[in-house]
Amino acid sequence: MSSPERQPHPNGAETLFAVRGLCRRFGDRAVLDDLSFDVMRGECLVILGRSGSGKSLTLRQLNGLDEAEAGAVLFEGTDLVQLTERQLYPLRRRIAMLFQSAALFDSIDVLENVAFPLREHDRLSEEEIRQRVAGSLAWVGLSGIEDRMPAALSGGMKKRVALARSLVLNPEVMLYDEPTAGLDPVTSATISSLIRNTQREFGTTSVVVTHDLRLARDVGDRVALLDGGRFCFIGTWEQAEENTDPALRAFLEGRQPTAEENIDAA
Repeated sequence: MSSPERQPHPNGAETLFAVRGLCRRFGDRAVLDDLSFDVMRGECLVILGRSGSGKSLTLRQLNGLDEAEAGAVLFEGTDLVQLTERQLYPLRRRIAMLFQSAALFDSIDVLENVAFPLREHDRLSEEEIRQRVAGSLAWVGLSGIEDRMPAALSGGMKKRVALARSLVLNPEVMLYDEPTAGLDPVTSATISSLIRNTQREFGTTSVVVTHDLRLARDVGDRVALLDGGRFCFIGTWEQAEENTDPALRAFLEGRQPTAEENIDAA
């Protein structure tokens, strides 16, 4: 499959990811069904959807953690679907992910958790590693906790340590999988601010999977709703408020589509 040239978005932004015709099945169920969308360089795209709709699965396509049966995931024109694990390895330095569970290593302290990507990808002295870890922890507001074990951290602190680990390599892209899941409103607001500030300060491109509408409105430049294996809507929040798609209206209003809306959408 030939890679198309990267095209500018109408607002002047450049396409970073171009997803085309993505299909992913589990048995007879098509979770992703001919899914196509773009992610613009420097934007924050928020992906909404009900539980089990394929939001996290979509996110995992953007760094090659899950392999679709059909379609293309073009990153700067390179199709990730066609790459081997070895070829994906250097790209994952540029595309970091914050997992829903934080995914910290329980048996090592915060220092070694945050240092893990540096030891995997770089050849730095111990002093350089400590400095990079300290800087990353300071960014997420957790200076001086290098010697703590994950079991001694609250849920919000675990998420922030995981974010520090994701940022320690200065990635170009951040993928966030339900970053506020299980957190109280105050801690959720802290995570929201970190996502927003990280994008602004470092110019990262962000894709956020969430069902948290407050977070989505706070950080998203554009929003997309995954329904039936495809995006039934993708656009700005202003466009979302004006759009009459039944699934979108029901999701934003926190309810099930009515029988009449389902008939109209059929």
